[in-house]
Amino acid sequence: MNLISNADGTDDVLFFAEENEQLPIHPSLKKKWKIMIADDEQEIHTITKLVLSDFEFDGKSLEFISAFSGEEAKSQMQKHPDIAVLLLDVVMEADDSGLQVARTIRERLQNFSTRIVLRTGQPGQAPEKMVIMDYDINDYKEKTELTAQKLFTTMITALRSYRDIQTIQKNKEGLMQIIHSSSFMFELRSIKTFAAGVIDQLNSILGGGLSGFTLLINNKALNALAAIGSYSHLEQEDSLDGIPSKLHLELEQLMKEKKNRYDGNRFFGYFRSKTGLENIFFLEGLVPLSDLEHDLIEIYCNNAAIAFDNLCLNQEIETTQKEIIFTLGEIAETRSEETGYHVKRVAEYSKILALGYGMSENEAELIRMASPMHDVGKVGVLDAILNKPGKLTPEEFDIMKSHATMGYEMLKHAKGGTISTAALIAHQHHEKYNGTGYPNQLKGDEIHIYARITAIADVFDALGSDRVYKKAWKIEKIIDLFKRERGEHFDPQLVDIFFTKIDEFIVIRDHYIDAKIF
Repeated sequence: MNLISNADGTDDVLFFAEENEQLPIHPSLKKKWKIMIADDEQEIHTITKLVLSDFEFDGKSLEFISAFSGEEAKSQMQKHPDIAVLLLDVVMEADDSGLQVARTIRERLQNFSTRIVLRTGQPGQAPEKMVIMDYDINDYKEKTELTAQKLFTTMITALRSYRDIQTIQKNKEGLMQIIHSSSFMFELRSIKTFAAGVIDQLNSILGGGLSGFTLLINNKALNALAAIGSYSHLEQEDSLDGIPSKLHLELEQLMKEKKNRYDGNRFFGYFRSKTGLENIFFLEGLVPLSDLEHDLIEIYCNNAAIAFDNLCLNQEIETTQKEIIFTLGEIAETRSEETGYHVKRVAEYSKILALGYGMSENEAELIRMASPMHDVGKVGVLDAILNKPGKLTPEEFDIMKSHATMGYEMLKHAKGGTISTAALIAHQHHEKYNGTGYPNQLKGDEIHIYARITAIADVFDALGSDRVYKKAWKIEKIIDLFKRERGEHFDPQLVDIFFTKIDEFIVIRDHYIDAKIF
């Protein structure tokens, strides 16, 4: 049993299978140690294989690879970089063939793991002192001294060294993965993207080839966020019918226990944010893990729990910010006796146009968030002017036009983000493409694309809604106006996009039917 410390100071318990529990043998554990014999004498190959025929180390036997020349040995090393031990003759097709093989392995192939045991029948050709000093080999033996017992001892020593080097390398790679994976987790993203990333990273850390899924617990219901391997189909399905009934029961138990659990070749992860959102991660097909691998999983899970908590808190902040933004927009619309749904519709229209223009989902969402405040400056305009049923006098219209500048002044102090974008939109959404708009008579691309988008969304909704001074227009009349104003009032490219998206606009208009909010 191990404890995982959470961000809130509490501890989760990570259970591991009992040591005497019978676990299924993973295919990777059935692999053999690869041994290459590089010697130009067939008899050496035969005798070596015979002597080591029943050899085992760490529960794995040997797989022999033969090479009868230096060039063949180099080729085999390229094909099999996981050769554990190379029994290498010095003299083959040339007097220094073996030495050149050793140099190739270390310098060109950059393989520093394979243990090289140099065997020579002519020690004068390659004196031990010179070879040890000049070449990165691990052992030097004269063939006459390699009795069965000595060969056994040499192999044990070499394999033990290779195993330990591989363990160090694997642990180093594992730690690097933890560092890389943790940096990924702390980037702000959606919960679905986060869940998919975490399960992919866990799969990578644990060796790959696993199956599993992540679930979001919502009002005690389980919803699949991401899946890999044999459970990949869950991402496309609305239900979890593809999960075995026994596993269903285990997941329900996990929801009650609220603890991480390592169960033989399976891992159950549980994360709960301070906002109350709960996430379950399930993976199966694991090999039995070392103590260090257990520690790596603990570190990763702890980081994931913190990142999940931060993500949920950030989303709660974003949700609150959205509510404030829409409320500000609704306040402005309510003062002018218009419906609060105007700002909701403008927000959705703006996102459709932004996506149609080719903006990313994140940028389109930024416009959707900011555009509801396009008329926030109306809070500074007198009610008598805002709600006048007849035509405004030139003086009254000048006051009305001031709402663009007032809205900008109210919001301009924000540094970046949604409010800063809203300030820009509030300032420019009444500018016209031909330069006859207000307050600064900007023309064409001088008007920010966010404001050009919002202008179309705002005018479309205003024309299609009842106002104190007019009745809603029919859709055909609205389309005729946009055709006339293409390149005049509105960006011609955006008008063309608008025409292709008109059905989507109508769906939104019919969904948010005018009604008083306050």
